[in-house]
Amino acid sequence: MSAISKLVDRLNGALKRVPVLPLYFVALVPGLWTFYQALAGQLGADPMRALEQGLGLWALRFMLATLAVTPLMRWPGIRLLRFRRMLGLTVFWYVLAHLTVYIVLDQQFYWLAIARDILKRPYIIFGMTAFVALVPMAITSNDLSVRRLGAMAWRNLHRLAYPAGVLMVLHYLWLVKSWTAGPLAYAALMALLLGLRLVPRGSSGRRRTREKSNARNVSTARA
Repeated sequence: MSAISKLVDRLNGALKRVPVLPLYFVALVPGLWTFYQALAGQLGADPMRALEQGLGLWALRFMLATLAVTPLMRWPGIRLLRFRRMLGLTVFWYVLAHLTVYIVLDQQFYWLAIARDILKRPYIIFGMTAFVALVPMAITSNDLSVRRLGAMAWRNLHRLAYPAGVLMVLHYLWLVKSWTAGPLAYAALMALLLGLRLVPRGSSGRRRTREKSNARNVSTARA
């Protein structure tokens, strides 16, 4: 077994001992801190806009983390699957908070102004569509829904995460109107994580099986 395989096995062993439930609350800390900064007047001259963008950016970061679970499991072999539900629900909570701040605090339920804003800034449609895609995934992110829908239907439903992720990136890029390294890095990472899903998994799976088989053979020979 290679040094990398040993390191991955140790990491997986450590990850098994990490409780998932506290992470739901830990993941909300950045959002709560952003709210505190807004209340304390630490977000600059336009705190409302900074609060909205901050919550939306955290939603995008957690979406990238969610989409990274499968590639990390498929190639290095890092098993983060037990954390994926927590990460996905965190995406939903941040998008919901982002939308709530926009409707309640920014527009104050002034629906005519919201409609005008949508016509003036079409990128809002991308964000709203992403939110609509996230709603059924959040509702069905439980074991009962998996049993009722069936594994295949449930899996197909949760593939909505892919278009939702793309829409979130487009929403962000159009919002900031900046083609600097920061925004482009988010877009590139999203493209990479989605593109990796198109790579056949057979070669990596066979290689991993071969390594384990070789390790067993060496162990047997030593015995």
